[in-house]
Amino acid sequence: MKIEAYSFGSITVDGKIYDKDLIVFPDRVLPNWRRKEGHALSIDDLREVLEFEPEVLVIGCGWSSCMKILRAADQFLEDKHIRVIAKSTGEACPIFNQELDRGGKVAGAFHLTC
Repeated sequence: MKIEAYSFGSITVDGKIYDKDLIVFPDRVLPNWRRKEGHALSIDDLREVLEFEPEVLVIGCGWSSCMKILRAADQFLEDKHIRVIAKSTGEACPIFNQELDRGGKVAGAFHLTC
């Protein structure tokens, strides 16, 4: 699942345009991803990602990086030895594709606005 384009509020993955936050796995997309607190990422928001057990989690924190990773979530991911790359969504999209090309077990969680 390659990310082909991103602009504020819109992302294209394998030819399909999404206008809501989403999680991208190598073989599928989980659309309409919602968090308990809009701009705070908690471990509960990553249930599907944790079930996948990625080596790398690329987090798109929004156009202006407004979404913040809560300390407890960051610590939990570190304890699970999941490498986290958190950037603005525009920066995170090509990083996700690079990690995918490397053949690692990667997941991406992308906030599309703010």
